[in-house]
Amino acid sequence: MHFSPTRRALLTAAAGLAATSVAPLAARAQGASATAISGTVTLAGWSKPISEITNLLAEPDKGFFKAQGVNLVYLPGAGGGDAIRNLLSGQADVAFTDPGSFFMALDKGEKLRAIYDIYPQNVFNVVSLKSANITRPADLKGKRIGVYSLSSGTRQNLLVMLHQAGLTEADVEIVVTGVLNFAPLLQGQVDATAATDTGLLVGRKRGLGEVDVMQVSDTLNVSSDLFVVRESALPQKQALLRAFLKAYRDSAAWMIAHPEEAAQLAGKRALDGTDLAVNLEVIRLRNAASIASGGRPLGTIDIGLLQQAADAYHALGLIKQPIDIAAVVDTHLLPEA
Repeated sequence: MHFSPTRRALLTAAAGLAATSVAPLAARAQGASATAISGTVTLAGWSKPISEITNLLAEPDKGFFKAQGVNLVYLPGAGGGDAIRNLLSGQADVAFTDPGSFFMALDKGEKLRAIYDIYPQNVFNVVSLKSANITRPADLKGKRIGVYSLSSGTRQNLLVMLHQAGLTEADVEIVVTGVLNFAPLLQGQVDATAATDTGLLVGRKRGLGEVDVMQVSDTLNVSSDLFVVRESALPQKQALLRAFLKAYRDSAAWMIAHPEEAAQLAGKRALDGTDLAVNLEVIRLRNAASIASGGRPLGTIDIGLLQQAADAYHALGLIKQPIDIAAVVDTHLLPEA
């Protein structure tokens, strides 16, 4: 798998994985027959190469994508909105993005389609120290709140929580703190920080101490991330995108079945993978978030639930136009269960 550089600070992260980008794909996906590379799929991520996406980072070792004829390129990003921008600019074929960023792009008239539900469970939260006495969304009024970036799912989900409490972004001060960074909270630079379950896990391992946690799922339980493509790509790259989704599902199934092996590989491939025990806990959280309710196959999009989320974004004023989710979801590329 090749890791392409992205702008500003992400150049450093990509450079750090230069050796990975040229590593041979030594291993095949178990039980899969190898095929000739039929095309490259550039995946615009929301993050740097971190342990929670180990199923993607393991490509040089496991070869899930190569086995399906796909040359995978991972383009790091700083939030779901960044992934959408890289998709729209033509730098990527697929965006790994949150529903809020997807909705907001659609609201601006972009022609996009969601093709796979990566994490059907909402993993976002807002964390504060016990001493701040922030126990409900209304308590956020007038507070400084950290987010990963202004284009991240942490910000989008924070806005949902604020609006449900009758607040707007103008009622708080949003501060960019970076990914998995609780230092500003501990140092008093922010009163609360929007994060994810894995971010909170790592923060606690690093001495975060006792905190109050408000789960966004209590406000709006919608999937955390989707694969999104440009509408024009569907007829042009249908076979390649279908192969990509098959490979991704195989990689996700592998990580669910073999979390310990994934944790070991994260130690070799992920920028934050130095602690194998933490890797394992992060991977187990992501595995749990990957599993859809009702025994549905990995990647299945719950159109009804996603419609509820789009309706909520519209009702809360986060998007101007209503969205017909059935018209912007394509389920035909999902591999057979």
